[in-house]
Amino acid sequence: MNRFKTLILASLFVIAASALVPAQLSRKPSPTREPKGAMDKRPDSIKNSLPKVASRNAFNSIARVYHQGTPYALPHAMFVVDRQANNKIYFVNSQKFRFHKDFLLATYLIQRGASNIFESIYVNADRRFVVGTVAWQAPVDKFTWELYEGDLAMADMIKAVNKAINANFFQKVWFKPNSIRQEDATASSGLDRVLQDELNRNQAYLALNTGSAVGRIHIIDKLDDTVEIGDNEIIVLKELPLDLPQVRGVIVAKPSTPLSHVNILAKGWNIPNVYIKDADKLFRDYDTHWYKLNAEMDDYHLEPVTKGTELPTSPDEQVPPADMKATRLMTLGEMRKKDSIAYGSKAANLGEMLHARVPGISIPDGFSVPYYWYDKFMKDNGFDKVINDLMDDNTFVHNPKVRRQKLEEFRKTLQNGKFDEGLRKEIIAKWKSHLGSKPIFVRSSSNAEDLPNFSGAGLYSTKLNVRDEDGVIDGVKYVWASLWNYNGYEARVRNYVSQTDVYMSAFIQIGIDMDRGGVMITKDLFDDRNKNSVYISATCGHNSKVTANDGVPEQMLFNPKSNSVIVMTLSQQKGALRFDEHGDLKETTDVCAAAKKRVLTDIQARGLARAAINIRTAFGGRKEQDIEWGIMNGKIYVVQSRPYIDKK
Repeated sequence: MNRFKTLILASLFVIAASALVPAQLSRKPSPTREPKGAMDKRPDSIKNSLPKVASRNAFNSIARVYHQGTPYALPHAMFVVDRQANNKIYFVNSQKFRFHKDFLLATYLIQRGASNIFESIYVNADRRFVVGTVAWQAPVDKFTWELYEGDLAMADMIKAVNKAINANFFQKVWFKPNSIRQEDATASSGLDRVLQDELNRNQAYLALNTGSAVGRIHIIDKLDDTVEIGDNEIIVLKELPLDLPQVRGVIVAKPSTPLSHVNILAKGWNIPNVYIKDADKLFRDYDTHWYKLNAEMDDYHLEPVTKGTELPTSPDEQVPPADMKATRLMTLGEMRKKDSIAYGSKAANLGEMLHARVPGISIPDGFSVPYYWYDKFMKDNGFDKVINDLMDDNTFVHNPKVRRQKLEEFRKTLQNGKFDEGLRKEIIAKWKSHLGSKPIFVRSSSNAEDLPNFSGAGLYSTKLNVRDEDGVIDGVKYVWASLWNYNGYEARVRNYVSQTDVYMSAFIQIGIDMDRGGVMITKDLFDDRNKNSVYISATCGHNSKVTANDGVPEQMLFNPKSNSVIVMTLSQQKGALRFDEHGDLKETTDVCAAAKKRVLTDIQARGLARAAINIRTAFGGRKEQDIEWGIMNGKIYVVQSRPYIDKK
């Protein structure tokens, strides 16, 4: 019996005796679930944003309203301040965009797929953007502006944003702090403020998002990296954090704003999110037990789950396919897409392109070490038993901080493991005979990636520019060990991928220097109707700067309808990654951008777009492709193509 089922049965035996918890009603209701029309497919304005809000009508044209026409209506519109452009402000059409990042992506102010979007718009002190929301607060008859709860903006930044908003708004807008930290930071700033207390005074219940959910109650006194949050939980928090993984429901013990990031997430997940005064104390006896939460606009009910049939079921665990019989090292020229089940999709997909003779591209040669050898390495060293013991350790399973530490230690142990001597000789011989002892990249390719609805892109590691025999073998072990990095492990947990059925191949490929490099995707990321478009991100030097999301690259869109290349953003990257005399990737000040600051010429962009469509055709033409490329001495090199899974 697995831990999930054991926990369910244990919880049912210790259900609290009370059958109903009545709501406290001394409150003024507020906006709840996003109603029909708040995000209409036909917004009042077609504009993405306004540079200035000159009237109430202008505000209404971009504001979305929850519970319009009721006493609980809260008209509000997002804003973005660009600090690099002298605090230029965008009042975002919030009937058209749900999140700030959606607006920033659609207007190409940030790059698609960037992994650091969250910190770069909410946390970093030197961030380019400050984002928040302007709202009409009927209880105090004022416009207010606010940041999300976890935003770490200091007083000077807040004052600059306040100035930008009020200089471009038709009437005074007051600052509303959303955390103790924001209150303290602005206490002596001289800003006119409206505090949450003024809006929520004497309230004991506030329905931020209505709905119904069944989940295990988890009371969290302090949310830090030691706290494990399950996707089957109704969590009880003392204060809202800036972000959360998806859960079944949220109860917060202190008043919070309906415009919080967590509440917008709750609307997207369609889960209840409520403020209940002193909930952490009120529900202390319910911790770890299963309850049904019904949250309505002016009332809530919390009822114990007494029947196993009422409990939610988890999706079936995914067992990723793997052929463990193949033992031979196989070159790209021998491989086809079907061989991904034994050798990994990176190498197999490149082999498919070689076989299809895709025009306009070159593919650096290489060979792959199949899953069989990873599995043998794990068993020969007893590492399979180590990981099984870890997953049976309660502290490892439930404490993320411990799990991160243990996985790091485990990876180091793997890299020191004994390597099969026969395999070592075979790999070295193949490197010398087939690749001419050239510098190589050792690339990861797991069976736990490119699964339905789960790409696994960017989770595992590559060893760059290996040049000697020991380095080749160490690179293979490094790639194998990366299967057990923290982010990869967590992603598999969240996507219900079996941890005992994952394997790693090592793809050994000739490394190439790049004058220019990047990523391209065979679709318009913001308009599905614009068929055969190609989105291209480009940087000077090696494409690692794009795949690692290091700064904003040049971004462009090839539009086949008009046969045009549209430059959406110029590159903001200051340097480039190039090979040094030892073959290592080093940061240089050399750039390739010409006088107009363009990384790619029109001819190069069109050549890349043609290559991308040809690659998609090689894979049947139905699945959009996510392609890593480089240009060297006028040639387009492709180092990876995988199915594109849209994470919107």
